[in-house]
Amino acid sequence: MSDAAVPQPIPPASALARRAILIASGLFFAIGTFGSNVGPAWIDERPAVVLALSSRNRNLFASVPFIDPLPYALIGFTRVFVAGMVLFYLGRWYGDRALGWTEKQVGELPALYRWFAKAMDKAGWLVIILFCGSNLVWMMAGNRRIAPRKYAFFLAIGIAIRLAILWAGGKAFEDQIRSFLKWMEDYQWYVVGGLFAVSFAQSARKAKRDIPEVIHEIEHPTEQ
Repeated sequence: MSDAAVPQPIPPASALARRAILIASGLFFAIGTFGSNVGPAWIDERPAVVLALSSRNRNLFASVPFIDPLPYALIGFTRVFVAGMVLFYLGRWYGDRALGWTEKQVGELPALYRWFAKAMDKAGWLVIILFCGSNLVWMMAGNRRIAPRKYAFFLAIGIAIRLAILWAGGKAFEDQIRSFLKWMEDYQWYVVGGLFAVSFAQSARKAKRDIPEVIHEIEHPTEQ
């Protein structure tokens, strides 16, 4: 039976630590959205900046022709690992409320999320490795009380494998990536503008509903 199958008691976190994790998760979401939106315009000229903002699969893949292996590995690994640890503790300290917030973003919780919960209980280590870039998996690992050191170990393995695969894929399709971005040069800022418009509309709708709850959590972090 895995560590996740039987939730383990955890020591209470300080109010400062809880506030820091809550604020950090919001900052990662904001800069990640910005990096994802601006990626089509900056990925060829500022690949390191884009990866530092958002190391999503498409940015990692598209950046390969324009960045050296060492900064690619260091920036990509650090960005994903830190975000993964922040959301792990968000799920660990805020429990069902963190997952409940995710549920509200998509409406009714999809069957896939319930599958993740069952899989995490049966083979949490494998889920963490295979889905090392998933916000949901990060929070769920914390929620299921997986030991932090074990989680960090498997997260690091998963990220390393992910980076290696995307680097190999980017090298294999380097000419196609360059050709596509060159084709997009005349339209890239229209694409970026459209992505920002969609993100702004979604964020404005969610903020109206969620900001009061976030403020309450910051001001009353120890309430259960």
